[in-house]
Amino acid sequence: MSRKFLFLFLFPLVAALAAFGGWRYGRHSTSAAPGVRRVLFYQSPMHPWIKSDHPGNCTICGMQLVPVYEGETGTAESDGSLVKLNPNTDNVVHVETALVSRQPLRRVIHVAGQINDDDTARRRLSAYIDGRIDKLFVNYVGAEVKAGQPLASFYSRDLLVARSEFTEALRRPASPERESILGASRQRMRRMGLTPEQIEKLPGKTGDTFDIVAPISGTVVERKVYEGQYVKEGDVLFEIGNFAKMWFMFDAYERDLAWLRVGQSVEVSTPSVPGKVFVAPIVFIDPNLVMETRAAKVRVVLENPRLADPGITQRELLRKVYAEGQVRVETDPVLTVPRTAVLSPGGEALVYVVKGEHQYEPRRVVLGRAGDDVWEVVNGLEDGERVVTTGNLLVDSQAQLERPAEVVTLSHGDARLTDAQRVAADRLLAAEASVAQALAADDLATHNQRIAAVREAGQEMNNVLGGNALGLRLFAEVHEAPDLTTARQQFYPLGRAVAELGTRLRLVASTPTRFKIYECPMAQTAVPSAETNQGRWVQMEGPLRNPFFGAKMIDCGTEVRP
Repeated sequence: MSRKFLFLFLFPLVAALAAFGGWRYGRHSTSAAPGVRRVLFYQSPMHPWIKSDHPGNCTICGMQLVPVYEGETGTAESDGSLVKLNPNTDNVVHVETALVSRQPLRRVIHVAGQINDDDTARRRLSAYIDGRIDKLFVNYVGAEVKAGQPLASFYSRDLLVARSEFTEALRRPASPERESILGASRQRMRRMGLTPEQIEKLPGKTGDTFDIVAPISGTVVERKVYEGQYVKEGDVLFEIGNFAKMWFMFDAYERDLAWLRVGQSVEVSTPSVPGKVFVAPIVFIDPNLVMETRAAKVRVVLENPRLADPGITQRELLRKVYAEGQVRVETDPVLTVPRTAVLSPGGEALVYVVKGEHQYEPRRVVLGRAGDDVWEVVNGLEDGERVVTTGNLLVDSQAQLERPAEVVTLSHGDARLTDAQRVAADRLLAAEASVAQALAADDLATHNQRIAAVREAGQEMNNVLGGNALGLRLFAEVHEAPDLTTARQQFYPLGRAVAELGTRLRLVASTPTRFKIYECPMAQTAVPSAETNQGRWVQMEGPLRNPFFGAKMIDCGTEVRP
C-alpha cells in the first residue's frame, strides 16, 4: 500500500531527541508506581504509521519509537485546520514561538567589486602627426607626472617646416599681413600638438626635436611607445589617469536594487589597506542590467590621499585591487515575522500560528521585503499573533501526514517508488542540504564532518535504484577537503546531481514537496572547472544561502520553480 512521499529527514537530530526523550519517559512511566498513565503503544516520530506494542526502533528510519499514553491519539493529530502535537513531543522538541510585530526592516547588503581610477579624469595622449620618438623621459607605467612635464622628444619634418615658417614671419616688419601669417602659423602648430607655451619659446629653440608634454597631472597607466619608434597620426603614445579620486565599482543584483539609492553610504575595505574603512556615498546606479549576471553596476567615489611618508608619492588605494563593501539600510516600521517562522518563502509562504496549548494553525501569508532577521508581511497575519519559529518543520511534517495518501513514481512510466527508495531519497536530499548549509556558512570543519553522510546516502540511492540509474556514481568519490575552494569544486557536480534527482521527483508529485532547488548564475567564478555558470543545489527550506560564495554573496541566485 502506497504512503506519502515525505521529505522528513530535515532535522534528524530533532527527531532523534524527540524519540529518545519520549522513550526514556515511557520507560519511566511503565515502571513507576500505580496511578501513572498507561502506555498504549509505541510510535515512530518520523513515520507515525509504524507502531509497536513494545519499545524499539522504526523499521524505516531506525529512530527510537515514542510512547503514546492512554487518552492520547499519537505523535500528532489533525482537527480541521489545526495540528495538535503530543505534549511529550512538543516539550522534547522544544517548540519556540515569537510575536508578529511592527518594526523596521534592517539589512546589511554585502557587495564585492574592484577599485579603479576615475574614468572621467583619464587622458589618452596620441600622435598629432607622423614622426619618430627620439627619446623617452618617462619610460615606465606608474610614473607620477605633472601637467606640462616632458614625456618624450619627437622628431617631425612637418614640425620643422612649420617652425621655420613661424620664425621667418617673426623677422618681418610689423604689419597686418605679418600678424595674419603669425596667427595662421600658430594655429597650424597647435594642430600639430604643440602647446601655446612651447610655441612662444620657438624663436630661441635649437635642435630638430620637440617635446611631447603631459596634458594633466596624474599617473601613467599605459605606455605604447619606445625610443626610436616611428608613429603615425592617431597612434596612442601614453595614457594618464588621476588617482586622487578612485571608483569602487560593484554589481547590484536585481533583488538588491530595491534597497539601494544614490546618496547611501557604503563602507569599503580592501586587503591592500588592512584595518581601514573608507566611507563614501553611492553616486551612480547604472539603469542598464548586464544580461549575463542580471546585475547593475554601482559606483562609489572614494578620496585617495597620498601616504604620509613624504618620500613616497604613492596613494593609499591602488588601481584594480579587490574590495568589499557593506551597505546598511533600514526602512520605516512595517508588519514583520521572524525569518525562521516562514516555510517555503520562495513559493507559497507558510507559517504556523499558535491557537492554543500544543495547537497550531497553518496559515498562508504574502511576504514583501526580506530583512536580515525578519520578513515583511503584506497579508495573512495580524499584529500580536504568535507564530512558531523553532520546531515548525516537525509541526509541518505531522500536518502532511494527515493528508490523503498519494502514489509517487520516479518517471512517467509505471514504476512505483518503493519504501526503501523513498527513504534513500529523503536521506540524500537532507545530507546534500546539510553540506550546502556548511559551505554557505564558510564552515570547512562542518563540511568535512557531514560529507561522509552524503557519500553513504548517494551510494544507498544507487543501490536501491539498481546500479547507476540516476548517474550518482560521483558520490563514491566525495571526501573531506583541505580548503573551501576544493570543497566547492567537489560540491558543484554533487549539487547538480541531487538537484536533478529533486527535479525528477517533482515531475511526478501532485502536491508541492518540502525542499527547494536553487541556481547560482556565477558558479564558474567560484569553481573555474565548472562545466557551466549554472550551479544548482537543494535546500530543505529558505531563504537562499549560496554554497559557492558563502558570505561574499550569500543570497546570489534564484529559485528553480517546479
